Amino acid sequence: MFVGTGSDVGKSVINAAFCRIFLQDGYSPAPFKAQNMSLNSYASEEGLELGRAQAVQAEACGIPCLSAMNPILLKPTSQKSAQIVLNGKPMGDQSAREYFMKTDREFLFAEAMKAWKSLDEKYNPIVMEGAGSISEMNLWDKDITNMRVSLETDAPTILIADIDRGGVFGSVYGTIKLLPEAERKLIKGILINKFRGDITLFEEGRKTLEELTGIPVIGVVPYFTDIHVEQEDSVVIDYKRGSTDKSKINVAVVLLRHMSNFTDFNMLEQMQDVNLYYSANPNEIAKADIVLIPGSKNTISDLMHLRRHGLAKAILQAAENEKGVYGICGGYQILGKEIRDPDHVEGDVEVMPGLGLLPVVTTLSKEKRTVQTEFQFKGRNEACSGYEIHMGETSVEGGESLCQLEDGSDDGCFISDKLWGTYLHGVLDNKAVVEEILKANNLTADVSDFDYHTFKEEQYNKLADHVRKYVDMDYLYSVLKIEA
Repeated sequence: MFVGTGSDVGKSVINAAFCRIFLQDGYSPAPFKAQNMSLNSYASEEGLELGRAQAVQAEACGIPCLSAMNPILLKPTSQKSAQIVLNGKPMGDQSAREYFMKTDREFLFAEAMKAWKSLDEKYNPIVMEGAGSISEMNLWDKDITNMRVSLETDAPTILIADIDRGGVFGSVYGTIKLLPEAERKLIKGILINKFRGDITLFEEGRKTLEELTGIPVIGVVPYFTDIHVEQEDSVVIDYKRGSTDKSKINVAVVLLRHMSNFTDFNMLEQMQDVNLYYSANPNEIAKADIVLIPGSKNTISDLMHLRRHGLAKAILQAAENEKGVYGICGGYQILGKEIRDPDHVEGDVEVMPGLGLLPVVTTLSKEKRTVQTEFQFKGRNEACSGYEIHMGETSVEGGESLCQLEDGSDDGCFISDKLWGTYLHGVLDNKAVVEEILKANNLTADVSDFDYHTFKEEQYNKLADHVRKYVDMDYLYSVLKIEA
């Protein structure tokens, strides 16, 4: 199990690295995170929902993802509340206080362990991930995802610390010393992550940490920028904010307050001729060649925000100037005529006019659609793939359908090559779709040799090689009591 001194120390990426390492070494690994908080989720082949990080880790393991890999998912709907997804299905919204103080923690933990056991029967090893810091003492009695999981599964546990943010000695020493003795005994190693510069200069620091804690430092992993593995934490968006680049095709993703599934744009981000950036600046939106409106966990609230801050006007002007304007999931709903919320799924506002660019009306509902599907994109014969995660039905009152799904049903609304919307996440991971968008906007970029699936496989292998190089794998395997 990999746990952290805090949030964003790199647990998910390190976990993915070891998923691939164990696969390379002939094992049958699977990922597990009892509870995850994220707006980036994925639909499994079972038609159930799980956090995107565990879907990525499953991909690194070379297996299909399952909701059991992330049995409890919290999807924030505001600063103080979240939708609770249990075993892949929503069980309602709760405030943070309600969730931590009133939910049956024993029931939730039992459900998480039931999911873990279902994986343990099929895979070996289970590569587990904790959440945030393991030394939040005020939350220990409510823990269902960190050291309680280690104790329950008797898992050798590795503590990850981010040296890039500073304070690594205090965070490592304090984290370990605060743990109860039974939990401290499970910590078999310390992994220092995101090191910049000459690693040999940290040799003294490494020895000091080992003397202070009595626990070996099993590796110091250098910071990298040339390995691209999908991340789910919205913290990474702070590094992706940007502006136009005159030498490239400029693609602006409108930065929504409750943006979900920003992984929808990863393929475009990797194309050398494309400058993809996130922005809440109307001027930067207006200057883009293509404008993308992403998914949202609170569409009505985000629509109000767009109007208040001039972003709605910028999107409308982009469409008026015949720029490509495309919406995905919540972005599709935003581009429509109206969003209705009679059951108060998102809040007290029952009706909100959309931007009116697409002749569609959305009615939000408590039922969630989660499905993986293949589809054919408008005017193309290639088989494409994507997935749906949304609450609500959208009635199309004009235009044409954008995609035909494998079950024969239609998806989306097509007004022109420069204006459409879809419920399909992952739509832009398909070469055929990207080619059509570029052609429609008279833009030139080489996508002929770019295979996103092959690219991702290469990145998992690069990540595994990078981590393996800087970690004492012999020690790690000795702790796991299995031979390399």
